[in-house]
Amino acid sequence: MFQSGLFKGKVALVTGGGSGIGFAIAKQLLELGAEVIIASRKEEKLKTALEKLAPLGKCRYVVLDIREPEQAERVADDIMANEGRLDILVNNAGGQFPSPAEDISFKGWNAVVNNNLNGTWYVTQVMAKKFFIPEKQGKILNIIANVFRGFPAMAHTGAARAGVENLTMSLAVEWSRFNIQINAVAPGIIQSTGLENYPPEFLAGIEAEIPAKRLGTIEEVGWITLFLCSPMANFITGETVYIDGGQRLWGDIFKL
Repeated sequence: MFQSGLFKGKVALVTGGGSGIGFAIAKQLLELGAEVIIASRKEEKLKTALEKLAPLGKCRYVVLDIREPEQAERVADDIMANEGRLDILVNNAGGQFPSPAEDISFKGWNAVVNNNLNGTWYVTQVMAKKFFIPEKQGKILNIIANVFRGFPAMAHTGAARAGVENLTMSLAVEWSRFNIQINAVAPGIIQSTGLENYPPEFLAGIEAEIPAKRLGTIEEVGWITLFLCSPMANFITGETVYIDGGQRLWGDIFKL
């Protein structure tokens, strides 16, 4: 399905591209001919990722804290000066921590919502106004989370990711006149570096609660992302695709 050179001539920005799902997406885009810019707050992580990605194609990194709109504008100016265009935006950067709702501090709540919801919006609006709207074309892909039945034990990110899912639908309609397609991918439990942020007891035995009886892979998330960013998905917009082995439909993932 993904023929060689599928994304030749396209420029993609992948936030959170230094590790995990974002790294896998950047790698796959490069392998199919895209020029890729990876972004993250942590430069050391970006340098390590670039060493692995650079042999695959034209790739570079930019340091970006998505929570700061001024940094998003700086990156947009940088991309205009260097690549002169942007065709694909993958909003993958984000983060959260497990906690009973009653124990989430106001500071912790604001940090997660600002990162996952506000940061996604800042980057999306800035890149759309700089590139996609003037060019009358663009693909935006938001990586969210499995919030189909709520997100017990992580209410802060559940609220933020649900906000991004609704934003995806709203922008899909508003920006359709600019030939912009915007969709979301909602991963379930994926075997990635992101799992290192959770205590072992939080994930113990979790495979048994997934109908597929296994965790997903970062490559599998990348494949569906690539499809939605490709010309094959030109008539798909405003959708959220769950990639979770059936987790949203069955099972007691988070023990209360």
